[in-house]
Amino acid sequence: MSQSETTEGDPVKLHREGTALYDTGNYREAIDKFLEASKLYEKIQNFFDASYTLYKAAECTYLLKEYGTATERFLKAADLAFKRGFDRFGISALEYALDCYKAVGEEEKVAELKRKIKELKENLPVL
Repeated sequence: MSQSETTEGDPVKLHREGTALYDTGNYREAIDKFLEASKLYEKIQNFFDASYTLYKAAECTYLLKEYGTATERFLKAADLAFKRGFDRFGISALEYALDCYKAVGEEEKVAELKRKIKELKENLPVL
């Protein structure tokens, strides 16, 4: 049985493989594992891990300096997190999207996202 046969359809194994690839600097390969894991997690309604693995795919994309794609993935991860009540994680994804905007000099979007993050942080419940 090949490695792809053992991981196909198993988001946890794909997630682990993505993490191992990430840890060794194989970001391009890790992206594919994280994106597939995210889809599978979402399919089984594990929304935190769906958002997290999408975030990790975005992080890999950011490290490859593909800021446009990274921004889209961070924003999607944030959206999924906010829809499911994972607000602190959503803010973290937005902060990374902010870094992407800064990297490409999108000053208007930087200012807009900074305001949004500030507002979200002000409205977080204190634990």
